[in-house]
Amino acid sequence: QVQLVESGGGLVQPGGSLRLSCVASGSEFNLYAMGWYRQAPGKERELVASINSDGSTNYANSVKGRFTISRDNAKKTVYLQMNSLKVEDTAVYLCRRTTGNIWGQGTQVIVSS
Repeated sequence: QVQLVESGGGLVQPGGSLRLSCVASGSEFNLYAMGWYRQAPGKERELVASINSDGSTNYANSVKGRFTISRDNAKKTVYLQMNSLKVEDTAVYLCRRTTGNIWGQGTQVIVSS
């Protein structure tokens, strides 16, 4: 059974940076598209960024130029580098493997002064 485990969340001031990690169990990680989503209190879950097996990426307009998604297939890990964080980026960030609709448990990001 494939599991996704996120880490790297925390409390950061506006303008700061965080790097989230999502480690996958199982095999053939390199074959799967992966995505980072977020859900803020009272809001719907939204796609933040995704990366395909060929390394092509897609970003929500709200994070373009600030966030970068990447993957290390040897480590079965997908990353989300978040720079210039804003208060409105506060949310639980979740990792997802598109195939099979597999989700991690999430990691909390709080941007506050």
